[in-house]
Amino acid sequence: MYKHTCKVRVRYCETDQMGFTHHSTYIIYFEHARSELLRDLGHPYAEMEKNGIISPIMSLQIRYVRPTQYDDEITLHTEIRELPENYAVFHHELRNAQGKLVCGGMVKLGFLEAATKKRRPVPGELLASLRKEFEVD
Repeated sequence: MYKHTCKVRVRYCETDQMGFTHHSTYIIYFEHARSELLRDLGHPYAEMEKNGIISPIMSLQIRYVRPTQYDDEITLHTEIRELPENYAVFHHELRNAQGKLVCGGMVKLGFLEAATKKRRPVPGELLASLRKEFEVD
């Protein structure tokens, strides 16, 4: 299992008329968490794209538990629980400053050759880095 944690602060533009963080914003937070996890592993999205690999979302599940508001700090916990093969599954938990669950979800990320848009396995370098992390557990 590979775990990563980062933080975000709710910006005013991410709130709705009721003063809560808009539900669509949490998907953006999931994206931020995945990007930071991949960067932490040494394989940022930008590097994959330079190598001709794109990574669309294949599916997404989200469960909202409690609201957040402008200026709240949220901790983003992300895990890859199984070594990926043809796609990677990211499990997300977002918690407020009191450690209470705000929302949770799962994102299934595929990998395509940018030029042809054809499916391909997880990039070898990313898989090698994850294997090393899984061996440590």
